Amino acid sequence: MVHFRLRSFSRLVTLPLVLAAGLIALAGGAKAQDKRQNAPGEFDFYVLSLSWSPSFCEEAAERSRGGGRSNIQCEGRPYSFVVHGLWPQYENGFPEYCQRPSPRLNRSIVSSMLDLMPAPGLIFNEWDKHGTCSGLTDRNYFETIRKARAAIKIPAEYLDLSETKTVAPGEVEEAFIRANPGLSNAAVSVTCNRTRLSEVRICLSKDLQFRACEELERRSCRRDQVTMPPIRGG
Repeated sequence: MVHFRLRSFSRLVTLPLVLAAGLIALAGGAKAQDKRQNAPGEFDFYVLSLSWSPSFCEEAAERSRGGGRSNIQCEGRPYSFVVHGLWPQYENGFPEYCQRPSPRLNRSIVSSMLDLMPAPGLIFNEWDKHGTCSGLTDRNYFETIRKARAAIKIPAEYLDLSETKTVAPGEVEEAFIRANPGLSNAAVSVTCNRTRLSEVRICLSKDLQFRACEELERRSCRRDQVTMPPIRGG
């Protein structure tokens, strides 16, 4: 009987401790998430993500050989850097899919953006995932993307790359800094996959001025060197 009471007492003590631990864990998770999470228009800055299209297309070709679908971006005219997206960000973390279902995207807007974002599927996805968090209408959001892209000058050495180029991520950052007065190392980052340069990401304030952001550095490429495949047709 004594043993039964001890076991019962142990359960009674353990249960509150387990519940308390669960509450602490939930509190920690909530603390890690921005209190404005997924509220449209409530964010701190943008990240403009510029994708090196030849890298994307080489990866798409590899997937296609494995049974994946080809991508419209890789079937038309050659591209260098294209816009992947303009992403609202918090100082820590980011919102996404802020309206479900998302407002219907006008197809005329899709057609008008194909020069910068050369795949309709990409445009629809960026609106659903990121545009709905901007607090802007669809037309204003994509006009903002166009303004953000117009504010960035692509370094001359990457405009007509005809041969595979091996680069250090820092070298690419410095090229963008030289080409864009006011841009600093704290506002630009390069991402990569196992071997190729993937994207250049630039932090912009809500009024599209360069601004520093620690969050960007955490996701940057850690490799000493990566390759930039040549522009298709180059």
